[in-house]
Amino acid sequence: MKQKVSVPFMLLGILFNVCLIAANLLETKVIQICGITVTAGLLVFPISYIINDCIAEVWGFRKARLIIWSGFAMNFFVVILGLIAVALPAAPFWEGEAHFNFVFGMAPRIVVASLIAFLVGSFLNAYVMSRMKLASGGRHFSARAICSTLVGETADSLIFFPIAFGGIIAWNELLVMMCIQIVLKSLYEVMILPVTIRVVAAIKRIDGSDVYDKDISYNILKIKDI
Repeated sequence: MKQKVSVPFMLLGILFNVCLIAANLLETKVIQICGITVTAGLLVFPISYIINDCIAEVWGFRKARLIIWSGFAMNFFVVILGLIAVALPAAPFWEGEAHFNFVFGMAPRIVVASLIAFLVGSFLNAYVMSRMKLASGGRHFSARAICSTLVGETADSLIFFPIAFGGIIAWNELLVMMCIQIVLKSLYEVMILPVTIRVVAAIKRIDGSDVYDKDISYNILKIKDI
């Protein structure tokens, strides 16, 4: 029997991938809000964790695993295309090469840091969401969403900043940056939680799915097990 993919799952998967790619591109701009300096990627990256929560809650860890790996693959694909475009010779009359290279010519350590941090953070987020759902019998979605995001975002920041900026930025400043990112991203989750709750409830009603991950493998490499 062929497995079918529902429209809500497909749309969330597409949005998940778009958010990740957009976040990587927006990371190249540093913004300042109320005296706090962060990267513009903060505007969109937390949305990927909210989508991760929705997918893990409605369709379970196995579907979340599939989406996470698809996000990784698409991010890697865009990075490779960007590096190829940077390497190609620009037209003599084009004046935007320096700006283009600044956005798409990411340093290898930044790429590695971003991809590793994304994988670890996303899988931890989905795992915590899945295990807490089983332990709570499907209750306390708000607590599960916040806790899973906090774990995922913390792991993401603890991996990304040392790999990307270790030896470039002083460690005490890196620690401050990590703490700010973790707090702001987690606050983002809390602020948008009412919307997340309604979206999850609507998807469950439309799709008729509410998976509990009993007796499944949490091996992140079992992509075919969906």
